[in-house]
Amino acid sequence: MKIEKTKLEGCFIIQPQVFTDSRGYFFESFNQQKFELATGANGYFVQDNQSASTYGVVRGLHFQKGEFAQAKLVRVIEGRVLDIAVDLRAGSKTFGQWVGIELTGENNWQFYIPRGFAHGFSVLSETAVFAYKCDNEYHKEAESGIRYDDPTLNIDWGIPAKDMVISEKDAIQPYFKP
Repeated sequence: MKIEKTKLEGCFIIQPQVFTDSRGYFFESFNQQKFELATGANGYFVQDNQSASTYGVVRGLHFQKGEFAQAKLVRVIEGRVLDIAVDLRAGSKTFGQWVGIELTGENNWQFYIPRGFAHGFSVLSETAVFAYKCDNEYHKEAESGIRYDDPTLNIDWGIPAKDMVISEKDAIQPYFKP
């Protein structure tokens, strides 16, 4: 497993060692001890989620507030997505900055996003199956978000605006307020 830091402190790209042969492939998708040693983060996850989406779908930017904040370890099982993390930690050197990582069913990379970040992704392939682990359970009352097209953040989602498929909920999220 190779762990790579991103420009946002606490966010990591995790590249597994993939073993292939005539039968297909095998890789260890998660090992708590290796994860904790490499990232310094708590590798205790309590909830796994999965979604399927089609080309142009943009999900996010989402986060949970307060005691219900969530760290996420995300990956793509099938297809291609551009995964986005936005630093919302007051006082952070990278507050208000974002990073985008292309995750695919072929590269098998994972992206670790700690608590204090907004998260979203756009689907770049015809379809995509997206999976993520969370270190805290979902609580509707703590749910929050930021507009996907916030001009201050100026996120490049990797797809033309005319092709974006946005949920009603995401279309009315508030703008980022630094």
